[in-house]
Amino acid sequence: MPTVRDVTFALLRRLGLTTVVGNPGSTEETFLKNFPDDFTYILALQESSVVGIADGLAQGLGKPVLVNVHTGAGMGNAMGCILTAYLNKTPLIITAGQQTRDMLLGEPFLTNIDETMLPKPWVKWSYEPKRPQDVPGAFMRAYAMAMQQPQGPVFLSLPLDDWEKDMDAVDVYRTVSVRHAPDPARIAEFAARINASANPVLVYGADLSRSQAWEQGIALAEAVQAPVWLGPFTERVPFPHNHPLYAGVLPPAVGPLSKALAGHDLVVVVGAPVFRYYPWVAGETLPAGAKLLQIIDDPYEAGKAVVGDSLVADSLLAVEALLPLVAKRPARGPVRPERAKVAVPDDAPLPLTPRQIFGVLSEVIVGGDCILVNESPSNMADLAATPLGVVTQPDSSFVMASGGLGWGMPAAVGLALAEKASGRGKPVVAVIGDGSFQYSLQSIWTGVQHGAHVVYVVLRNDEYGILKSFARLEETPGVPGLDLPGLDIVSLGKGYGAATAKVDTPAAIREAFADALAFKGVSVIEIAADKHVGDLIPK
Repeated sequence: MPTVRDVTFALLRRLGLTTVVGNPGSTEETFLKNFPDDFTYILALQESSVVGIADGLAQGLGKPVLVNVHTGAGMGNAMGCILTAYLNKTPLIITAGQQTRDMLLGEPFLTNIDETMLPKPWVKWSYEPKRPQDVPGAFMRAYAMAMQQPQGPVFLSLPLDDWEKDMDAVDVYRTVSVRHAPDPARIAEFAARINASANPVLVYGADLSRSQAWEQGIALAEAVQAPVWLGPFTERVPFPHNHPLYAGVLPPAVGPLSKALAGHDLVVVVGAPVFRYYPWVAGETLPAGAKLLQIIDDPYEAGKAVVGDSLVADSLLAVEALLPLVAKRPARGPVRPERAKVAVPDDAPLPLTPRQIFGVLSEVIVGGDCILVNESPSNMADLAATPLGVVTQPDSSFVMASGGLGWGMPAAVGLALAEKASGRGKPVVAVIGDGSFQYSLQSIWTGVQHGAHVVYVVLRNDEYGILKSFARLEETPGVPGLDLPGLDIVSLGKGYGAATAKVDTPAAIREAFADALAFKGVSVIEIAADKHVGDLIPK
């Protein structure tokens, strides 16, 4: 008779789940025994990096990835990036070994106690099969749950002695729908309200990107001739920054966000929460007299919105249904002034400001020619103001939806592996703060071992700049632990096998960046940056 392993691996092949990102432990070795030649194992050196790499790989390939971590201890290490994967809506099938069933009653060493509770609420489904023969069916259900909208991570706890048990050669394979269409009556109502609006505005979110609705989002904006804002903390850019209707990114605070939308009588949110706020800045949720419509693939997000009328649907299908029903309006001019070029002379005073650094980098490559990952929270506005940060292509810019540091470095490796596997071959440029760099730097090793083309641009300002901005906003002087002296970024990168450079002048930055782009491997470039602390919410 076939074993549980035989039936499970046959199912995984049919589902296309032949890549495992993991960090093995004793309770996982029975799953990995005699690992098949047609499967790929990507080793990361810590479980947070495991999940971050898998997240980037899944987003880059547009399909689920298997994740394998070590029982409850490994799940604890992985939780930060699992939280991010959940908010990123990334379909991951996360597995962890459980102790032998014969000993579970006595809770031996390395038992995953309350195994299904540990990852909640940051997985869509969490399960331990009741008997060994249920393992293949549990994987099939996990795949279905991960892929159905809203997509996201799921978790399976797998006792280590299940794999060699005999079972019938059952076929549990099935297919599931991965989109849900909008209610036609609701679409007609939304279209009528858009047509009746005197001055509508669009707010786009990452669901448009996930549903591959880049062109349809442009078509809707051009039909309505409405400014397009991105929602706060949008993790995947769904609209080209160089489009004349692009207005910018909404501030993540109640009062300033409402002020940015002033003058509009209808706010149409597509594929974004309403809204992702962070600092408390008082004000009205919407400008006076304005109403809001929301299209989102997640009923939970629709339910928790504090204002507006919602429609739960796939963004692509919803926009395609709206387009024939909205009236086309006369063309308008650009909604924001053209960006001024950042000219940086070779003799500019040192250290350079972040905007100057990004301006120099933009002389070598611009946003459309690379995959951009950003985990330098205090410098996001400066990056967006330069050509390197101007997103003109779909699926070319990624940040974390959670605000949790430690995702960007491993995600960059996963995205680079996806570029390599797909044959697209774009380099991944990861802009990382010197504080963020410390959270998941083990992922550099995985990138080196697998030939990932990643350029880590690390801005060294010896501080948590974003927290100093918060301290200014919250009027909390004297907060300890915000300075980071003594870090040696170059030595850390070199220790994991990366090509490294430490530069500060414009000429040296250009040369190091060009070399890294030509290298086709993993590079770490440390750049000294000015310590100026900007406003958290631009005035």
